Amino acid sequence: MDLSATLGRLTLRNPILVASGTFGYAREMAGLVDFSKLGGIVPKTVTQKPRPGNAPPRTVETASGMLNAIGLDNDGIDHFIAHHLPYLRTLPTAIIANIAGKSEDEFVQMAEQIGKESGLAALELNLSCPNVSGGVDFAIHPEVTHRVIERVRAVCPLPLIAKLTPNVTDVVAIARAAADGGADCVSLINTIMGMAIDWKKRRPILGNTTGGLSGPAIKPVALRMVWQVARQVKVPVIGIGGIATVDDVMEFLVAGASAVQMGTVNFYDPSAAMRVVGQLPEALGVLGASSIREVVGTLD
Repeated sequence: MDLSATLGRLTLRNPILVASGTFGYAREMAGLVDFSKLGGIVPKTVTQKPRPGNAPPRTVETASGMLNAIGLDNDGIDHFIAHHLPYLRTLPTAIIANIAGKSEDEFVQMAEQIGKESGLAALELNLSCPNVSGGVDFAIHPEVTHRVIERVRAVCPLPLIAKLTPNVTDVVAIARAAADGGADCVSLINTIMGMAIDWKKRRPILGNTTGGLSGPAIKPVALRMVWQVARQVKVPVIGIGGIATVDDVMEFLVAGASAVQMGTVNFYDPSAAMRVVGQLPEALGVLGASSIREVVGTLD
């Protein structure tokens, strides 16, 4: 079986990635996961300057999912390059850095800086974090999305992945703008805006009031958006949203995703991604296929 996945200039051992924000900087998972089994790792989002994140509580479990309002808590890009990247370079799988900027200029500056570093397979631009205090959701405007990608493309040699938000009326227009701007592929979806309330106290549970909903609850929305974009935009798609089993993965592949990211499942079953990779050959065999490419986008 050929499990390799092709995403423009980026080729992965298999289509199973672990999503940013759910896997730390990989070191945290070293005793639980065989990294060589994964198609790739997307470490936690990095910003230009250190961020303390949002006020707690930052997470709350919901029906079939969770809400998070971490707020991109991190120590900044310089710390990432000095302390996390040397370890990530040693891992036997593709490493895809993930960055978020408060402005277009920050995206460009960070992409130029990280593009000079060795050991990275690609760069994912977090254009769509919905729970950052004072943040800007760049991926709700096609023209802004296009401009950010185009400017980053001019200074960064790495394959670019545009991570898109579901919190828009027409995700296809945003994906097309990213592709036209020079993105090698798009990843979708990021979390859906939501909230949880303690009615007895008449207060929101999250310190940030709202947060991003992830997990199985958002899978049908993610599948629909991946299907829409894959049919109408000529760049590969990475599917994200409620993926926990090999059946979930196969649904996204058939819908048009060339690869997937597994996220929330890592919190309660860190071995899920490894297990799914091992189950892929049998799943492909059910469809009479011998490669991942044979099933991508084959929905009738």
